[in-house]
Amino acid sequence: MDKNTVWAIALSTVVIGTFMVLQATVFAPQRQNVSANTEGPAAISTEALPGNSQDAAPVLIASSDTEEAVSEQSLTIVTDKIKAAFTNRGGDIIGYELLNHVDTDTNKGVEMADNISAFNRACAVSFGDANGAMINDLFSVEQPDANTVLFTKRYNGYTFGKRYTFIPGEYMFKLEVLMHSDEGTVSLNTNNAAYTIRTAPQVGPHYNPRMNRYDSRMFITFDGNKKKYVQVGTKQFKPYKRDYVWAGIAGKYFEELFIPEKPETMTGEAYYSSRTEVGDYANAQAFFTRKPFSGTDMADTYYVYFGPRNETDLRLYNTAQANGWQLENVKLDESLQGYGWLGWLEKILKWVLEMLYKVVHNWGVAIIIMTILLKLAMFPLTRQQSLGTLKMQALQPKITELQTKYKDNPQKLQAETAKLYKDNGYNPMSGCLPMLFQFLIIFAMYDLFNNYFEFRGASFIPGWIPDLSTGDSVYAFKRDIPFIGSFLGNSIRILPIIYLASQLLYGKITMVGGTAAGAGSSAGQMKFMMYGMPLIFFFLFYNAPSGLLLYWTVSNIIQMGQQLIINKFMRQKKAEIAAQAGQFKIVKKGKKR
Repeated sequence: MDKNTVWAIALSTVVIGTFMVLQATVFAPQRQNVSANTEGPAAISTEALPGNSQDAAPVLIASSDTEEAVSEQSLTIVTDKIKAAFTNRGGDIIGYELLNHVDTDTNKGVEMADNISAFNRACAVSFGDANGAMINDLFSVEQPDANTVLFTKRYNGYTFGKRYTFIPGEYMFKLEVLMHSDEGTVSLNTNNAAYTIRTAPQVGPHYNPRMNRYDSRMFITFDGNKKKYVQVGTKQFKPYKRDYVWAGIAGKYFEELFIPEKPETMTGEAYYSSRTEVGDYANAQAFFTRKPFSGTDMADTYYVYFGPRNETDLRLYNTAQANGWQLENVKLDESLQGYGWLGWLEKILKWVLEMLYKVVHNWGVAIIIMTILLKLAMFPLTRQQSLGTLKMQALQPKITELQTKYKDNPQKLQAETAKLYKDNGYNPMSGCLPMLFQFLIIFAMYDLFNNYFEFRGASFIPGWIPDLSTGDSVYAFKRDIPFIGSFLGNSIRILPIIYLASQLLYGKITMVGGTAAGAGSSAGQMKFMMYGMPLIFFFLFYNAPSGLLLYWTVSNIIQMGQQLIINKFMRQKKAEIAAQAGQFKIVKKGKKR
């Protein structure tokens, strides 16, 4: 293999590694970083965080006799989709389990109300803006039916309440924030806001950003036409000052979205926060502020979606007949992970996978079959690449002569080299096409496997690869692996080791076959490519989705078989070339005699 091709492979490998790391770090292919108004602090002190401020408006202080009349209690509402747990302290959600989606770490339903604490709960309200104190008063509880609960609290001159309503078959629930005064007009206005409501502190399942580089948390808004993604960083508390019709926080597979029935009542200002609150796990939370209110009765309705981030469920809210709330054209599917720059290829691969799954009913088997089909389809290109390498090896002595002859005339050297290639029917780009196509497949596969909802919880081999969307694990230490745990985590994974072995063996077969031949520095570069790069990829993708590593490993195994066939073919071709060269020498000597 010539030096330029070696460098092409090296650069391509660096590109693919960089691309995948960036994809893992910066989750969404179509993410747009919004230049948030930075008038608020980038990192807020504990005293100024929502739920810790002690400066509530005087008119909103609860009377002590009302506090004593109500005892703390909790209750649960269960449907076929969710199990919601409430506390009457603030009338907030303290648990929200998705019954049809299992968290493999707990073997229970995915917990959407994660990182709950005494100072931060799901759907908690604070009077005023997002810096106001979260209401921690005890509310009276009424439950008129199995799917509805009303929390009320009597303040000076008015009653404040929150009513939750659920419908079987729905991940979405209705939340009404209510106020009624029987003593005249009441003004709710603290820091130019009536109140602020929030998502859960963290979207489930439990997320550790230090260990899970293939997941992230996004603040998402949609204004009716365009969606915006903002990566939630660390120790942030930032305002987002734009109008929206819905907004919330999204993880890789699940999300929490608030849809105000009347967006015009909102201030057009939301906040996103990543304050660390429970242990070492950062929050990823959104806050929504309501415009100041003055009157005797207030009834604000929010439709709240705590559920899977998949096309099937989200598109139900585009047609009134398809969902229990009769909502239409909400466009919650705009929150879906967008296709990357290879979206067309991802869609093709996704379609092929889905067709295969309908036949075999196992996503892992479908991946293996699709890999075999892809490799068979690409084999003619791979064979052509090997022929090109063989031609290049035969031309190398002549190229060396030209380089020596025209070392002081680059233009002449380029022209003569091109003529040499043309006369011998060699196209320098012929060896790059299969490589390029293979890299495109890997790019598309990476995006697909990293974001395809159906892979979540899809088991291939129980006990080893129970979930194709995460890394395989045969044993997990209670603590991180010494020295490398901060990077690799605490799990022993077999699939990355098999991948490494297959990649090294494939490199060895390629070198032996002569399709990666070189000399001097070129040979050294090839050895690094064949042995060094797999080691680098091993560490980079140790925690990668097992679906991706399964594809890559099976691809290597198939390529080894193909390479053995190519090696045999190459030996025959070399023998033919050597025989032709020998005949030429005999004839030449005969003439000389």
